Amino acid sequence: MDQGGVGEFEAERARLLAVAYRMLGSAAEAEDAVQDTFLRWNAADRGAVRNPAAWLTKVLTNLCSTRLASARARRESYIGPWLPEPVATADSAFGPLDTAELRESVSMAFLLLLERLTPPERAVFVLREAFEYSHREIAEILDLTEANCQQLYRRARLRVTQDRPRFTASRDEGGRIARRFLSAAQGGDIAGLQSLLAEDVVAWADGGGRTPAARKPVRGADRVSRYLTSWMSRDIPGLEVRITEVNGQPGLLAIVGGELLIAGVLDVVEGRITAIRIVTNPDKLGFLAAQLV
Repeated sequence: MDQGGVGEFEAERARLLAVAYRMLGSAAEAEDAVQDTFLRWNAADRGAVRNPAAWLTKVLTNLCSTRLASARARRESYIGPWLPEPVATADSAFGPLDTAELRESVSMAFLLLLERLTPPERAVFVLREAFEYSHREIAEILDLTEANCQQLYRRARLRVTQDRPRFTASRDEGGRIARRFLSAAQGGDIAGLQSLLAEDVVAWADGGGRTPAARKPVRGADRVSRYLTSWMSRDIPGLEVRITEVNGQPGLLAIVGGELLIAGVLDVVEGRITAIRIVTNPDKLGFLAAQLV
C-alpha cells in the first residue's frame, strides 16, 4: 500500500476503534474489526473514494453489525453475567471523554443497554449519540434513507432511555470515593463500606466460567459489603491494587506478579456507589492489560 493510503487510514484509526468498541462491547473484537477494515481499504480502488472517513466508517459498521449477530449467539451460552470488556479511558484512546455525557457513552452500564438494540439501531444510535453524526450522514454511511435513520434512532432511544445511566460524580469525586472504597474493603470495614453504597446497590461479577465468580448479581448494601470484604481483605502476596479510570468511571485493578487479574468499575451517583461491575475472565482482560504496559 502507498504511504498516502496508510496515512489516511491511520488518521482515522482511533475514531474507528472508538466506534467499533461501542458497537461491539469488546475491545479485542473492535481491534479485529478495525484491522479487517484496513484490509478492505488496502484492496479498494481509493481513487474512487470521495470521502475516506465516511467510506471507512461504512465498512466498519457493516463488519460490526455482522459480528454482533454471532456475538449474541455466543452470549446465550455464556456462564454467569456477561459484561463488556473493560478498557482504560484516562488517555481518551476511545475518543474525547471530557464531559459526563461522553464518559457515559463508553460506560459499562451504557454498553449493556445497547445490547437491547438490533444491529441497525445500535449503529444509528452510536453514530448519533457518541459521535454526533447527522441523520443525513448516517443515512449515507448505512445505505438507508434519512427517514429510516430517524425512525431507528427514535426506537433505540425508547429502548434505552428508561434505564439510561446518569452519573453525577466528577472525575475527582469518583477518584476520592474509589480510594475510600478500597480502604474500607481491604480493611474489612463493613460499616465504612456500607456508608459508600446505595441501599439498592448491585454487584455483578463476570468470570465466564474461567475463574471463580458469583453466577448471579449480589444485591443490597449489606450483602454487597460483606461479599466484597470477604475476598478484598485477604492477604495476597504481591498484590497491587491501582485506582484508575475504566470505561469512563472510577476503576480498580488487581495485579499480582505483573499480571492483571481483576478489573472493577464503580458507578457513582449523588455520592453513592450504585453498581459495581467486576471482570475476572482472563479472556476479557488482555486489551486492558496491554494498555497498562
